Amino acid sequence: MNKPTKVTPKFANEAQERAFWEANDSAEYLDWSKARKVTLPNLKPTTKTISLRLPQHLLDSIKAAANARDVPYQSLIKVWLKEKLHSH
Repeated sequence: MNKPTKVTPKFANEAQERAFWEANDSAEYLDWSKARKVTLPNLKPTTKTISLRLPQHLLDSIKAAANARDVPYQSLIKVWLKEKLHSH
């Protein structure tokens, strides 16, 4: 890999930096062969609100199951969805 040939400019704000990187190839400024993996333990995943229509009896059953486990029913639904997704 070629060494970076350009010096990374200084930015006045985040918007200016974002615009710069959207328009420029980072390989011209950074040596990606020296990159290391990092862990961001406090980073929380982005969530998106959705609308889901369920039959009332199904929702009541989910709420009862959540109550028996002492967890919010929305959290239980997320756990079940994740488990089902990873089982395939």
